[in-house]
Amino acid sequence: MASEFDIIRDYFKRPMTGALLGIGDDAALLAVKPGTELALSTDTLVSGRHFFADADPYQLGYKSLAVNLSDMAAMGAKPRWTLLALTLPEELASPDTSWLAEFSKGFFTLADRYRVELIGGDTTAGPLNIGVQIIGEVPAGQALRRSGAQPGDDIWVSGKLGDAALALKHELQQITLTSEEIAQCLPSLLMPEARVELGRRLTGLAHSAIDISDGLVADLGHILAASEKAASIDITDIPCSAVLKKYWQQKFATDCLLAGGDDYELCFTAAEINRREIEALSAELAVPLTRIGKIHSGAGLIVKDAQGHAMTLEITGYDHFNT
Repeated sequence: MASEFDIIRDYFKRPMTGALLGIGDDAALLAVKPGTELALSTDTLVSGRHFFADADPYQLGYKSLAVNLSDMAAMGAKPRWTLLALTLPEELASPDTSWLAEFSKGFFTLADRYRVELIGGDTTAGPLNIGVQIIGEVPAGQALRRSGAQPGDDIWVSGKLGDAALALKHELQQITLTSEEIAQCLPSLLMPEARVELGRRLTGLAHSAIDISDGLVADLGHILAASEKAASIDITDIPCSAVLKKYWQQKFATDCLLAGGDDYELCFTAAEINRREIEALSAELAVPLTRIGKIHSGAGLIVKDAQGHAMTLEITGYDHFNT
C-alpha cells in the first residue's frame, strides 16, 4: 500500500499558479482580489449511498468535482480553488491498481477545464469516501442567493430534468431501459454538466437561484422558503428527454422529473422584463433555458398537471437521512 505522502505526490500535487501556497504545508495561502467575495461549498460522496462501490474511477473523479462546481454556478461565482479529502480502502491505495490514476485524471480533466487548482486536503485509510471543498470568487454584492425571489418572477430551469434519476432506477433494477435508452440517460447521472458560465452570466439578471441536486420540487422549495414566497409550475412545461417522455404515463417518470435529483441543472427566478435577455443568453451559450412557472406572494408550491389541476406529490426530493 502506498503511503499518504506517496499518494499526494504521485497523483495530486501540481505546480501552483493562482495560489500563494498550495499542497505541502499545513494550510494553503490565497490572495483574494479587491472587490470580491469568497463563495465556499463542501460536498461528500459516500460509497454505497452516492455511488456504486464499483463505479468507474475516472467518472467518479469527474463527478466529485462537478457537483461542487454546480454549487458555484448556483451562486454566480467563478470557481478558483478546491480541497480534496479522500478516504481509501487499502486495495485502492495500492500502487498495483490504476484506481488513483484514473480518479485523479477524471478530477483534473474538469479542474483544468475551469482552471480550478487543487490546493490541499487530506488522505486517510477507511471505507471509500470523497469530500470536496470548493472556493470561488464573486464580485462584491452580486452573488446569486436563494432568498431573492419576487412576486411576478418567472421560474426558469436549464437543460433537461429527470434523466439522471431514470438512469439510477435502471441501475438499481427498479425499471428496465433499453440499451439505447440507458446510453442516452447514463451520462447525466455519471458525468453531469455544471452550468458555471450560465451562473456567472445570470448575475444581474436573476433574482434567485439554486442548483437541482435533490429534485426540482425540493430545491425550488428551498428558494420559496428562503424568499418567503409561493410558486406555481406546470409539469407539461418542465423540459425532459424523449426517453423520459416515452414513459410519461408511468408514475416513476413524473417522480424522476419532479423529485429525482442528480440533475445539477440551475433553477432560477427572474423578472418578466428580462425574458428576452435570458432567451438571448440561452442561444449564446447553447444551453436550453425554459420557463416553467411563476413566483407569487404567500407560501407553498403548486404543481399543475396537464389539465391545470394541482397534483398531489408523494415524493418531493432526495433526503440523505430518509432514503
